[in-house]
Amino acid sequence: MTIKDPALFYGPAREVDTGMTTEKVTRALFDEVMVPNYNPQQMVPVRGEGSRVWDQDNNEYIDFAGGIAVNALGHCHPELVSVLKEQADQLWHLSNVFTNEPALRLAKKLTDATFADKVFFCNSGAEANEAAFKLARKYSYDNFGPEKNEIISFKQGFHGRTLFTVSVGGQPKYREGFEPAPEAITHAEFNNLDSLKALISDKTCAVVLEPTQGEGGVLPGTEAFLKGVRELCDQHNALLVFDEVQTGVGRTGYLYAYMASGVIPDVLTTAKSLGGGFPIGAMLCSDKVAPSLGFGTHGSTYGGNPLACAVAEKVLDIINQPEVLEGVNAKNAIFVEELNKLNERFGIFKEVRGSGLLIGTELIEQWHGKAGEFLAAAREQGLMMLVAGPNVIRFAPSLIIPDEDIRTGMAKLGAAIAQVLENAEG
Repeated sequence: MTIKDPALFYGPAREVDTGMTTEKVTRALFDEVMVPNYNPQQMVPVRGEGSRVWDQDNNEYIDFAGGIAVNALGHCHPELVSVLKEQADQLWHLSNVFTNEPALRLAKKLTDATFADKVFFCNSGAEANEAAFKLARKYSYDNFGPEKNEIISFKQGFHGRTLFTVSVGGQPKYREGFEPAPEAITHAEFNNLDSLKALISDKTCAVVLEPTQGEGGVLPGTEAFLKGVRELCDQHNALLVFDEVQTGVGRTGYLYAYMASGVIPDVLTTAKSLGGGFPIGAMLCSDKVAPSLGFGTHGSTYGGNPLACAVAEKVLDIINQPEVLEGVNAKNAIFVEELNKLNERFGIFKEVRGSGLLIGTELIEQWHGKAGEFLAAAREQGLMMLVAGPNVIRFAPSLIIPDEDIRTGMAKLGAAIAQVLENAEG
């Protein structure tokens, strides 16, 4: 892909027509007009191509963040741009009163490629999880009665920001101040089957987990643990729900992470990479449970939007190919190699973990709570990356990031680490 000179397109700051005056759009405007639930970086990106991004001052960055594991094919992938433009000239929105061709094609491809028989479309991972949790309770209500309503998830898990999903999520900080929360939800220890055994009962309607906990620190579930959870669910007639919002659509080197473990869930949620940057979410489920979401039980005005589904179909077509999925694992090896080199040089990583292009590096105890310092220094060096809590640096780049961009980005990370260590000594 040819990288055009961003200076040809953008000046130091954008202008916005307010209807009365023309104002410069800068980061300061965020503090003036936006609710303060976010604290975005001071630089304002204006253009991206591939795994590179440029800000208002034409500074260039390598993107290891991927929009938090969303931009699975990088920025402005030409095939995604083309299909979006083509669909934009045909049909934008209908609502769920009608169906549409892109949604039907995408649903067919998802069911053909996975365990699932049925699909529900929505707009985000949180909405997909909301649908999954409602389905789990409704299925148990329909088949076992109202007493079978308890949901078990895992500490440090993350399932979204709605009141229901933050309640199922295992991080109390996201629920604080929003109580009372939905009831009949408990949390076991991740990768600890005995912890789950102590909680599960015939009142349990579902066990919910991420195959790899993303926001909780990039913690992969062991194969033995995942298989044990499946067995316990079967023993207690509970549904197994896999939240693959972050791990899905090639992120771990498989189309979905459950495929690596051989453990088949009853319900799976997907979003993030599914749209390659265009908002879409989906809940996939088996024919056994799908009837419980009968006519009128759940809905989404924008769910199954033709624009989103057309883009997601192309994303799926591109990623669900052996050469792309195998390439994810090959790029993982480069990341791990370069991170180990940095650790030999600086000695600040306790562990490198994850799979595919969802990678976490836990800092040694001396640097616990300070992952954000490395994030800030990396930005100054021209590298965009993530954290997963205060102790873990996280990488979730494009699945087709060029190898040379990985190595260049790692050189920038090395400069950032040196900067942080030098500041600490000073």
